[in-house]
Amino acid sequence: MKLTEKQIKEIAEDLECGMRCFYNLKTGEIKKVINSDSWIGADEELWEDTLEEIDENWEDYFEFEGMSSHESFRVMADFAENVEDAKLRNRLVNALNGPKPFRNFKWQIDNSGEYREEWFQFKTMRYIQWVKDQDDSRLFDEAGEYGEDKNE
Repeated sequence: MKLTEKQIKEIAEDLECGMRCFYNLKTGEIKKVINSDSWIGADEELWEDTLEEIDENWEDYFEFEGMSSHESFRVMADFAENVEDAKLRNRLVNALNGPKPFRNFKWQIDNSGEYREEWFQFKTMRYIQWVKDQDDSRLFDEAGEYGEDKNE
């Protein structure tokens, strides 16, 4: 079962916020839980029932992975390379090549006026593509070696 555009967008937004997202292969339901790696010190008690459900039925779920820091850095670099304003492009590239690249890139973007919104749109588009690629991979894996759907 292929994800809808609405589901893809929801998963992308949740991953971007540091959540873990699971897709129930049987029901098509999406479950999300806090990612303790992203939210250190967060109260995981609120998510216990969902985590227990997923753990007990692990084979029924596909987990969508969030971007690693390397992948997130690549997104920032791709954006920086395509900024039309040469001064901002140089500031972004310098931020990425210096110490604390994530913090410095964010500072530059937050102070870039109109480019701040372009950055958010670009990042969202890349997260959506990230989820679509994982969904395509999941469907390919489900189809098996000979392209047959295992669920048929």
